[in-house]
Amino acid sequence: MKFNLKRRKQLQHLVAISIFSAGLLCVSCKEIVDSSENEESELIMKINAVQQQVMAQGNITEDEELAILSLCNIMSVDDGLGNFSPDDRMVLKDSDIAPVYNGCEELSKEGTMTCFNTKVSAFIEREFNLSISKSLNISEPKQVDAFFIIDENGKLNGMKIRDSEVIIQSEIMRVLKKLPVMKPAIHNGTNVAVLCSMIVKYGNDIEIEMTYIPERPNN
Repeated sequence: MKFNLKRRKQLQHLVAISIFSAGLLCVSCKEIVDSSENEESELIMKINAVQQQVMAQGNITEDEELAILSLCNIMSVDDGLGNFSPDDRMVLKDSDIAPVYNGCEELSKEGTMTCFNTKVSAFIEREFNLSISKSLNISEPKQVDAFFIIDENGKLNGMKIRDSEVIIQSEIMRVLKKLPVMKPAIHNGTNVAVLCSMIVKYGNDIEIEMTYIPERPNN
């Protein structure tokens, strides 16, 4: 009897996780993706398939639970994909003065930009949990494009990670959320929001390369 009760609670917990994940996906997709009804239906079908798999399986591994939680993190409306709108943001390189990271004060325009790139790269490399990328057991290092916005108040406003493993996307977002508030970028004497981009190379090590990718990360 105790075993059945424990099992029932476990299943309820798993169902709650899957339904919660599905809810987040549906809400986020409606808000950030201009897709046709057919495309949305296909996504919902996949979500339902995951729910059915969890129900049939009756249990999930630690890796599967991490993947589900990572997916929830990625679809966060507050500071994840749901709040990423690059169309009205200036590309970082086009601003008169880059955001001023702590320790980069009173430098030239070029010096401020260089210092920003160096500080952000070092922060991400330091905070990134290498055990996550090592657990993937990839034979060769991989890389992914990542984008984020530093708004007119110097705060991180939104993120976008191009195709990669879900747990890698989630980890990059987790680290980006920890970036400190900065003095905002300036253009024509006014505080502006800027779109920043970088390449994240991961595997048994992590390396960040700040870039100026010209295309808008809409896909």
